[in-house]
Amino acid sequence: MTLLLLSGTSEAKEISKALEGLQIPAIASLSGATRAPRPTGLPTRVGGFGGNEAFRTYLRREGIKAVLDATHPFASHVSCRSVRICAEEEVPYCQVLRPEWKPQPGDDWTVLKCEEDAARYIRPGATVFLATGRQTLPRFANLVQCRLICRQIDPPEGAFPFPNGEFLVGRPPFSVQEEMDLFQRLGVDWLVVKNAGGTAARSKLDAARQLGLPVAMIARPVQPKAPKVTTAAAALDWVAAL
Repeated sequence: MTLLLLSGTSEAKEISKALEGLQIPAIASLSGATRAPRPTGLPTRVGGFGGNEAFRTYLRREGIKAVLDATHPFASHVSCRSVRICAEEEVPYCQVLRPEWKPQPGDDWTVLKCEEDAARYIRPGATVFLATGRQTLPRFANLVQCRLICRQIDPPEGAFPFPNGEFLVGRPPFSVQEEMDLFQRLGVDWLVVKNAGGTAARSKLDAARQLGLPVAMIARPVQPKAPKVTTAAAALDWVAAL
């Protein structure tokens, strides 16, 4: 059996390491969003598949017998595509979907349906820290009267798309104290975050709570109807049961 692991999360890294140790034939797939991804420990392909039929062709060509989807919760288009093609090809599929973050006492969250809604709540003149990645940056174009700071892992390949913004390069993880120091140094008024869940990226929310900063929390997109687990350990149990 050859397993295809759709990667991109901390759970995927944990699963990759375990599969390598168990010597289970598997291929990891990365979208290519990060230019210098850390090694997975498995044979790895980087980049998109090129559409539905190209994904189908890949499954057949590589003899993929099962697909474990540990992509980011906001990569729902990938998950929906994978569910559909796997069902048509009769390939077992399971999604690794970590629980959402929930507000805790002291949190000041405003839940958004989409990035464009941020402008309804953030006042002009505010310094806004966008912890949402560069791919959705154009959706914040209506925050024209705010100072925007977008953190990303890779150095930018070009200028910030708006005159009122700047990039900040940093590779996680970051401690709560590091995030607090950063937000205070930059004079951040609002934090904008996607509800990715997990512990690795939670520190910025804990820092915002301690500083009393409001958070614009972008709700997850609708996920596909498919078998799901919430942890790497449960995902490995699913693989073992195949």
